[in-house]
Order: sequence, then structure tokens, then C-alpha cells
Amino acid sequence: MPRALILGGTGSTGRATARLLLSAGWEVSLTGRDAARVPADITAAGGRFTAADRADVGGLAEALGDGADLLVDCLCYGAGDATVLLALARQAASTVMISGKAVYADAAGRHANSAVKPRFDGPVSETQPTVPPGDDGYGEGKVAAEHVLLDSGLPVTVIRPGLIHGDGARMPREWVFVKRVLDRRPRIFLARPDAVNQTTAAANLAALIQLAAAKPGRRILNAADPDAPTALEIARTIARYLGHSWDEVLLDEPAGPVGRHPWEAPYPVVLETTAGASLGYEPAGDYATTVTGEVDWLVRAAAGAEGPRVIGDLDGDFFWPMLDYAAEDRYAAGSACG
Repeated sequence: MPRALILGGTGSTGRATARLLLSAGWEVSLTGRDAARVPADITAAGGRFTAADRADVGGLAEALGDGADLLVDCLCYGAGDATVLLALARQAASTVMISGKAVYADAAGRHANSAVKPRFDGPVSETQPTVPPGDDGYGEGKVAAEHVLLDSGLPVTVIRPGLIHGDGARMPREWVFVKRVLDRRPRIFLARPDAVNQTTAAANLAALIQLAAAKPGRRILNAADPDAPTALEIARTIARYLGHSWDEVLLDEPAGPVGRHPWEAPYPVVLETTAGASLGYEPAGDYATTVTGEVDWLVRAAAGAEGPRVIGDLDGDFFWPMLDYAAEDRYAAGSACG
């Protein structure tokens, strides 16, 4: 029986990967801080959890034991993390490090986290220039980690996904629409409704990870949904799935907090995935097909069925400016008066 170890395995990517591998007959171990974040279905299928922080070198080594056929790191954010991972990777037949599209820079050096957003000439391939390695930002840290791992000569697959969606996500962006449905909001405000900011289902990411396990190698692969939905298409997909309808108020730009959403992008960001396809990768489904698991999870979380920690994440600073109902109502009243 092949064996996999997933570091940071209780998030969306780890959950989806564990489920896929368990269904294929793998022995799967997951590490994390909180056993309560391991879904019951994964435990019932034989998934094993080891409480170990990502910085707990001894705990990670104990979880790895005598080695693994597949080692997946969902929490590698810098050169230091990559150095720790290398010690484990030497005992794995195939290692996967989850990076991100934030590493890519356009011709002017602009990237996802810069003040001025990037403008790419078309779909972004793995050969697109990246930000320089360093420790001053998310993208720079990811690139530094990639260099450490790829320079080792070990069979490491670096995967660069878009905006990940799936149950267990630390930042489930779809919450800005799910909450509005649950609160029966009569309208949705969307600035730049045609914005495209590449999505990646955790299930599609898991399928690519499984491929990397079957075909070990030293490479970089993009991971993306086979479609690239606009913000408006995402809003409509979620409302339709939950059986809700609302009036759509479409804005060219945000009006203060009104119209803000997590997929804002002045220029399209789409990932090219032909490199993975050439290896035999087949996605699990498009955005509308794969997002339902996260939506169901969010509905359960709102009802208190997923524990207080999830609700705490959803009430965090990332979401509240996008859910300012009072500002929306004032804007709607002002528009009606005007």
C-alpha cells in the first residue's frame, strides 16, 4: 500500500488530497495543530492525524517515520521552511510543494501583491518571470522556497495554483456571497463584475498532486480550474446553487466598501495548464461543479456545525469590509434619491 504524508493536511488542499488518495487505496497521514479540523469522513476512511506544528522538525520527522511514497507540503512559505522540507524529502519518492500564482510578475515587475496590479499579455505559463526570491513578501518567500527545493536535484514538483476554493479553506472567498444568501440580501453589489482572477478547486489541485505521485520529477506546474469564471459568474453560480435570487448592481469601481469582492483584478489573470495536461492531468471538474463542497461546508459552518474556529475565521478582518451592509443600504438609498 503506497503511503502519503501531508504537512498542513487539515486545510482545503490537504483534505481534498487525502480524500482522493484514500479512495485510491493509499495510506494517508496528515499533520496539523488541531485534530478537530480533520473531517470525520477522512478519519473513517483511514486517514491518520499527527499533531505537529510546521516548525516542529522532530514532530514532522516522527510523522514521516521510515519514509513515504508521496510527501506534500501545504505550508511552505520561505527558504527556511524549504530547508526543513528537504530533510524529509530525501526519504520520499515524490515531493510536492504548494506555491502560488502570486510568484508571477509582468513585464514591468508588477505582481499580485504590488500596489499596482500586474497586466499579463495572456494566459500565464510556468515560464513567466517571477518576483525575486527573498523574505519581504508572500511571493518572494514562495520563490525562495521553490529555489531551495528545485536546486536540490530531488524529485520535487512545485505546484502554483490560483485562488484555491474547497471545504476547510482558511480564507473561503465565496463566503462573501454565501453569507449574503443566508442573510437573504435583496441585492448584490459588484465592482468590476467582469474581473477574472484564476480560481483553483482543491479537488483539481489534488488530482495534479496524485499525478505528481505517479510520475515523480523535478518540475513546476500550474494548477487551475479548466474555466476562469468572472466575479459575476461566481456570484451567480453560488446564488443559483443555494436557490436565491437578487438584484445585481454592477459598478465600474468600488464605492468605498460597496462592491468590493475577493476576485477584484483590473486585468485578467488566467493560468495556462498545458504542462500538466501533457503529463496526463485531467481536472476533477469546472468551477461550478467543484465549488459546491465549499458552499455546503460554509452553510454548515454558519449553522454552527463546524466549530467556533471556522466562524472566527469568517468574522475576520479580511471579510468584514466586503460585507458592510449598512454602507450598501446607504448607497442604495442615495441612488434611489438621485
